[in-house]
Amino acid sequence: MASNPVLVPSTHLHVLPDFPSISDDDFLPAFDEAMGEHLREVEKIAALKAEPTFANTIEELERSGQSLGTAAGIFFNLSGADTNPQRNAISRELAPKLTAHANTIALHQGLFARINQLFETRETLGLDEPSLRLLEKRHRDAIRAGAGLDLDQQSRMREISERLATLTTEFGQRVLDGSNEAAVLVDSADKLAGLSDGQIAAARRAAKEAGHPSGYLLAIELPSSQSTVASLEDSETRRRVFEASVNRCAQGGPNDTRELVLEIAALRAERARLLGYRDHAEFVIAEETAPSPEAVEDLLSDLVASAMRAGGRELTGLAAENGTDIGAADLTYQLAKAEQQRSAVPLDTFSDYLELNSVLTKGVFYAAGQLYGLRFQELTDLPVYHPDVRVWQVLDATNRSVGLFLGDFYARPSKRGGAWMNTFVDQSFLLEKRPVVVNVLNLTKPEAGQPCLLTMDQLTTLFHEFGHALHGLLSAVKYPSQSGTSVPRDFVEFPSQVNEMWALHPKVLDNYAKHHQTGASIPAELAEAARANADVESAHGTIEYLAAAVLDLAWHRITVEDEITDVETFEKAALVKAGASSELIPPRYRSAYFNHIFGGGYSAGYYSYIWSEVLDAETEQWFLTGGGLSADLGADFVEHTLSRGDSVDPIAAHQELLGRPAQIEPLLRRRGLLPA
Repeated sequence: MASNPVLVPSTHLHVLPDFPSISDDDFLPAFDEAMGEHLREVEKIAALKAEPTFANTIEELERSGQSLGTAAGIFFNLSGADTNPQRNAISRELAPKLTAHANTIALHQGLFARINQLFETRETLGLDEPSLRLLEKRHRDAIRAGAGLDLDQQSRMREISERLATLTTEFGQRVLDGSNEAAVLVDSADKLAGLSDGQIAAARRAAKEAGHPSGYLLAIELPSSQSTVASLEDSETRRRVFEASVNRCAQGGPNDTRELVLEIAALRAERARLLGYRDHAEFVIAEETAPSPEAVEDLLSDLVASAMRAGGRELTGLAAENGTDIGAADLTYQLAKAEQQRSAVPLDTFSDYLELNSVLTKGVFYAAGQLYGLRFQELTDLPVYHPDVRVWQVLDATNRSVGLFLGDFYARPSKRGGAWMNTFVDQSFLLEKRPVVVNVLNLTKPEAGQPCLLTMDQLTTLFHEFGHALHGLLSAVKYPSQSGTSVPRDFVEFPSQVNEMWALHPKVLDNYAKHHQTGASIPAELAEAARANADVESAHGTIEYLAAAVLDLAWHRITVEDEITDVETFEKAALVKAGASSELIPPRYRSAYFNHIFGGGYSAGYYSYIWSEVLDAETEQWFLTGGGLSADLGADFVEHTLSRGDSVDPIAAHQELLGRPAQIEPLLRRRGLLPA
């Protein structure tokens, strides 16, 4: 039995980790112990005298490494949601170690011989679809790690992958520190006019916590566009916040990431060439649902052209309304004003009906109940990793426990920016495990006794991330590596994007939208105005996203022959070449703080949001034409998507759901990109 607190089997419901018993000093010894155990398990499989079978090789590999999975599930959730200097140091030490460990297994000659023998005879093994997909993926993973290369090439592959693990870890930490460093200190509340009382109070609290005896500190969020810029009435404060956002991590000093960007891109190109691919994008997309990088480029090119035309019309209209030129720092503010003016009903009171707990329990959970028969029972006697974290047991219509859902909603300096879903425990029938999933957001924490009121964007984000959570919670697969969101990167956003449609659905909105002070239901005309406003996709938002997707692909289409020496020069040239360059609209993420691709798992995959949205737009229409918030439709969606993970071809399953392949027209219509 393990004695390390990280590895001691938890006695809590669904093996929720016993966070209070774990100290940061436990993590490195736990990983060392778990990696050693995993290697012994692998050696035992590789040394079997019996002929390889799916059960004694592939299935046993799925059973192996459970202690390592436990340690990783705990540590990497904590390092993203609540890091500290010691956890940062542990991350830097672990990154190359874990990569070396994975390489040792992937390149194990005896193990690969068994996998390869099974792969070559796979058509004679009588495997069902999940088992065949698993065998084929195990074989591909080994080949993509270098199992088919000679020893010198394998050695270089190890060097590259371990160096990349170090660099990407460092990139993420610098972006967090650089974003915190870029926070804007304002000396007077007068300069914060336009922000809510809660936002102003949070800025004052942030200043105190950062050691400023007076003033107000405006945090810098992960994307280029800052929510505060859309509300701030003072143009100078808007400029300071905007410039702090777009220039972070690119002004020298310890948090500058530009040299990391150059080295990461070059190493990825070299690794791709070693494996026989033209570039990193080709290497990545070979595993996705998109057929090729060229197909992605074609989609982005078509959308960029349409979005830039729509953006020109949008800017012309704004300039005419304001009678003056609009600067980059003012654009989101002017767009927000224009949205208010276009609405027949003022939208500035909409947030008064979006109190977090009401939206969550009577909106997000309510929709999941109507569609999937789920109930959510909050438990206050289970351990959590931070006082702000809440836990719910998820029950199905038969009162069977499905798993646990954790919500970690408030921003703090120790949490990386953005919003995400992750798992502490993956569902698996083979391992008899039920899922434990977490949603992490970065909402401004209100003062004690005050409500947390959401913006429209935050409302959408809450539903979006819960769509990922449902993908994990409703997983019903045998093998842990096929569980939940373990699907191709350009499919993983599809279920979460579908879940956004319920945020303003009349039945759902009416259930949660109560005034935070009076409890009165939202007026019908305000609800309709909010829906009408949401249906008008800003060209600004589309251009921001597409420019970031273009940048991602450009960085990962470079080859070993390309010598890139300046990040900003490359970035500008890539945007100009793609027709996505705008003096007023920066990419959603500039290269220096593009954590998705240089610190996370979206390299050559940021296009996946729009690729998935093609499926999402079609599926939204499928739901609406079939009756909307329907348990029968929910059951079909679970059967074809949410329960299947990577046990089936996700695109084939989606075509089965619709009865035909998805078309792009619903997406173009939603984003206002159809020809006028």
